Amino acid sequence: RKISSVHLFSAKALDDFSHVRQEEVATLTRSLASAGKTPVKLGQLLNVCTTNALARVMLGRKVFNDGGSKSDPKAEEFKSMVEEMMVLAGSFNLGDFIPILGWFDLQGIVGKMKKLHARFDAFLNAILEEHKLINNQRTTLSKDVDFLSTLLRLRDNGADTDGEEGKLTDIEIKALLLNLFTAGTDTSSSTVEWAFAELLRNPEILSQAQQELDLVVGTNRLVTESDLTQLPFLQAIVKETFRLHPSTPLSLPRIGAESCKINGYFIPKGATLLVNVWAIARDP
Repeated sequence: RKISSVHLFSAKALDDFSHVRQEEVATLTRSLASAGKTPVKLGQLLNVCTTNALARVMLGRKVFNDGGSKSDPKAEEFKSMVEEMMVLAGSFNLGDFIPILGWFDLQGIVGKMKKLHARFDAFLNAILEEHKLINNQRTTLSKDVDFLSTLLRLRDNGADTDGEEGKLTDIEIKALLLNLFTAGTDTSSSTVEWAFAELLRNPEILSQAQQELDLVVGTNRLVTESDLTQLPFLQAIVKETFRLHPSTPLSLPRIGAESCKINGYFIPKGATLLVNVWAIARDP
């Protein structure tokens, strides 16, 4: 968590990689503009945009093509694995509710997850090996150009000037990359897709947002992150989208550390807790 906070989400890191986000959004905009009146798969284009932006920060390169007609086998493989993981993770599993049945894997979900894990492991191993070769060609004093370079340096050196201590293993690096990719791509793209859907359902809101953009930004350039402070209506749209369509409607599962009572409800130690964020946000 500390490594991610310092090297990915700190103010300096966000500023250093702002050009990546800007370039990927510009690529998305060009793809939409070039389509003209031809229908597009907006969800797919948004997923390409968010995944490539994250990949360039983490790996120093894109993992998807720009949504054109050319096929990228590695990108397609990665996308299919992420989609399969989302489906399996959300599948009803008898073993989750009747633990003794978990040993038998009656639905085959555990077996599928193990096969998927092996595919992810091979995919991430290839990325690690490729990055090691690239890093070996750089001088030891070269500045890290992406997050994976930082992780590999911490693995080799065990500590750095930012104070991280303890050597990382390849398994920990792969786990961190997988967590960031799966948690940061589909959630982001689906939330933006919901924002578009709500704007299309409410054309008067869309018109008001366009008027604000024309007034503040004009029609000769794209919106930049520095413009956001001057776009309060757009900010309100973003916040309302988060309220109506949280990326994790039931949040992440929590485990009760100790038995306790809350508002008359007894929660035993070890119980799995789910917070209904979707319902809370829609409670007047």
